[in-house]
Amino acid sequence: MNYFNYLLASLVFVACTTTQSQDMQPPNTGDFNRYWYGGQAELTSYELQQARYGEIHKGEAVLVFVTEPFSKSKQVKLDNWRDQSPDNVSVLKLNMTKKFLTGIYPYSMMMSTFKPVSSNQYPNAFKISTSSQEWCGHTFMQLNLEENNYRLKGFSYFESEGDVNVSVPGSLVEDEIWTTIRLNPANLPTGDIELLPSTFYLRLRHQETKPQQAKASLTMVASSDFGKSTHSKYMLEYANRSLAIYFESVFPYQILGWEETHQSGFGKKQALTTVARRINTIQSPYWSQNSNKDRALRKELGLSFE
Repeated sequence: MNYFNYLLASLVFVACTTTQSQDMQPPNTGDFNRYWYGGQAELTSYELQQARYGEIHKGEAVLVFVTEPFSKSKQVKLDNWRDQSPDNVSVLKLNMTKKFLTGIYPYSMMMSTFKPVSSNQYPNAFKISTSSQEWCGHTFMQLNLEENNYRLKGFSYFESEGDVNVSVPGSLVEDEIWTTIRLNPANLPTGDIELLPSTFYLRLRHQETKPQQAKASLTMVASSDFGKSTHSKYMLEYANRSLAIYFESVFPYQILGWEETHQSGFGKKQALTTVARRINTIQSPYWSQNSNKDRALRKELGLSFE
């Protein structure tokens, strides 16, 4: 079944229910295996306009997608990728980074999501971890899947956030939406849903880590600022925030950019929109490209932040 027929079937299903589609199998094609198991990662750079402190700040974002062998029990990357035990689960890992300046000092943020490739067997991400560093201090939070809940461990220099180790109800996390798109966008939930918002957003806005209600939609776009040919748009609308992710409608469903709108600043807040637009995409075994001569690849990606 091609993507458009699959998408139509999925939309018919969600018209009658607000739960996630039960057909979770990613496209099982030779193209899928060649692309995601070819020994390289996909690196995409983005020009970033980041909302922070009531203003828009220039920066850069990078999405790194790569498949890895993952320990289901320990929830870490396996050292022995040849391990044939049931504990070895193939995941699509996303490392999302953001770098931007606010006045005199820089922000460096990173979010990692580990979502099983076999979504029909393991429908939820095993693990999400997020860190943020700036000159005031740094924070770290990690979500580990425990049956139908997540175990949250968080560490922060803010008193109100403190050090936490609690169970978070609900199993759908916004951060896994990005990998769901890459594996099979027909599995994106639509309608009225409940999910845990972006961990980047939770840390920047110092929000409590708990699920929120949102309205989700998946549409085709003839043209936008993110692409002049037909592409897809996935939209999440919360009570006080929205996120739109634009991506190619054909495999490998590369992400063209995104827009995120919420109240920014302190005191008299205003609605501002963070925007990221794709610069370039390359495939690379980046883990082995760590010499000075390999810095040329950063130029190819159009990256200037060190």
